[in-house]
Amino acid sequence: MRDASRSDEIADILRSFTGTERVGSWSAGEIYEGAGEAITLMNPSDGKPVLEYADAHEGVVGQLMENAARAQEDWMSLTASQRGRVMWRIGTLIRENHDALAGLEVVLAGKTSADAQVEVTKVAEMFEYYAGWCDKIHGEVIPLPTSHLNYTLREPHGVAVQITPWNAPIFTGGWQIAPAICTGNAAVLKPSELTPVSSIALAALCEQAGTPKGLVGVIAGRGHTAGQSALAHPKAAIAVFVGSAEAGSKIAATAARRLIPSILELGGKSANIVFEDADLDKAAEGAKAAIFSGAGQSCVAGSRLLVHSSVKADLVDRLKNICASIKVGPSDDPSTQMGPIQNKAQWSKIQDMVAEAETQGARVACGGSPPSGLETGYFFEPTILDDVTENMIVSREEIFGPVVSVLTFDTEEEAVRIANATPYALAGAVWTKDVGRAHRMASKVRAGTFWVNSYKAISVMTPFGGSGMSGYGRSSGSDALQAYTRAKSVWVQTAP
Repeated sequence: MRDASRSDEIADILRSFTGTERVGSWSAGEIYEGAGEAITLMNPSDGKPVLEYADAHEGVVGQLMENAARAQEDWMSLTASQRGRVMWRIGTLIRENHDALAGLEVVLAGKTSADAQVEVTKVAEMFEYYAGWCDKIHGEVIPLPTSHLNYTLREPHGVAVQITPWNAPIFTGGWQIAPAICTGNAAVLKPSELTPVSSIALAALCEQAGTPKGLVGVIAGRGHTAGQSALAHPKAAIAVFVGSAEAGSKIAATAARRLIPSILELGGKSANIVFEDADLDKAAEGAKAAIFSGAGQSCVAGSRLLVHSSVKADLVDRLKNICASIKVGPSDDPSTQMGPIQNKAQWSKIQDMVAEAETQGARVACGGSPPSGLETGYFFEPTILDDVTENMIVSREEIFGPVVSVLTFDTEEEAVRIANATPYALAGAVWTKDVGRAHRMASKVRAGTFWVNSYKAISVMTPFGGSGMSGYGRSSGSDALQAYTRAKSVWVQTAP
C-alpha cells in the first residue's frame, strides 16, 4: 500500500524545485516522462512505495543529450569568471534549500537526518570549491628549439554522461556535476533508478542559478536501458561511473567501443589496521565510523578490521559495546544513529553473506540479523564477524552493509600482505603511535586514500579514486581538472 503522507511530502518538495510533482527526466526546465517499464520508489524505513515513474526511453535520452550539447556551447561562450559566478550561485541556492534537499535523502535514500544534513552541505561546498577554479584552468607556454611560439590549452570534452549510485544520490551527483561544468563540459546525470529525485532537484537549482538550459540534465531510468542509451549517443564525450566493479567493467567496455575516456569510482574492501600500540578507544570509535556510518553503504567502508593478535580480544570487546549503543531505526527519527539499507535486494544480500560466513567458520560476535521491533523496513543490526580468515568470501567481496570482518596479524609485513590480498585498492587506514610505521603503512598499502589514526575524512579539495577493481581516474580535487579536460597544443610561426 502506498504511503500517502510520504507521497504528498515528496511531491510537494519536487514541485517546489521543478514546478511539477511528476517524476521523469529533467532538462531545459522540463520534465520528460518516460514510456518504459514502471519503476517504484520506496521508503526503505517502512518498505512502502512512495512514487512511481516510467523508465526513460531512447527518444527522451536523445533529447537530453542534444539539449546538453547545445547548452555546452552556450556555457563556453561565457568567460571563465562568469561561469565561476554561476557556480557560486548554485552553492548558495543549495544552502538556501538545504532542508528540502536533505528531506528527499531521508525518505528515499534512507539517510539519517544528521547524515543527510552533512551531505547536502558538502554538495554546496563542491560547487563553491570548483567555482574558484573556473578562471584558473590554463595551459602553458613551452620553449621550443625552433622559431615557433608553442602554447597549450585545456579544453572540455563536451557532454559528460555520469552514472551515480543509490547509496548517496545528491552527494555523488554534486561530486560529478561540479568538476564537469567547472571545466566547461555539460553534465547528463543518470542516477540510480531507485533514487532520482534529489538529483532532479539539484539540476533544477543549477538552471535557477543561471546555467544554460540543458547544461545539467538528469535521466530517470535504469542503467541497462537509459544509461546504455546515453553512453551510446554520439554526443557522449566522456563516461563517468560510480558503483560496483561488475557494472563498471560494462561501462568501461561501452566507452571503449566508442573510443571515449572514462572515470570509474568502484567498490572497495578497505583494510582498517590496528597495531598493538594504538589508542584502542579511538581505534574502536574509528572502526565504528568506518563501517557503521551510513549503515555501511559506502565504497570506502572499513569492512576488514585487521587487528594485532595481542589486542584483538580487547578491541572486539570495545567495538561490541559500541555496537550495543547504536540506535537503529527509521531515518526520519532524530534519535536514529543508523538507518535502513536503501533497498530490499541489498538487504537480502547482506543477510545471505553473513549466513555464508557462519557456515565457513566465522563467529557472529555482535548483531548478525535484522533487529527485533523493526519488522517493516530494510534494517540490519551493526554486525561484527570474528575469527574471519583470508579465504572467506566476506574478507574478499564487498558486503555494502553494516558488517565488519575481524582478521588478525602478528607483524607489520603480515598486515601489509593481508591488506593487499584483494583486487580492490580504494581506501585504508592505520592506527598506531609509531610515526615511522604510519608512513610505512601509508606507502605500502595499495589505496587511493589512506588515513592515519582516523577514518572516512573526505573533502572535494583532495583527489579521490582507486585502482584495480576499485576503478581508475580521479574525480575531485585539482586532479579532476585534468580528467575533465584534454590538452591542445598550438604552434605559431614567429619568423620566416
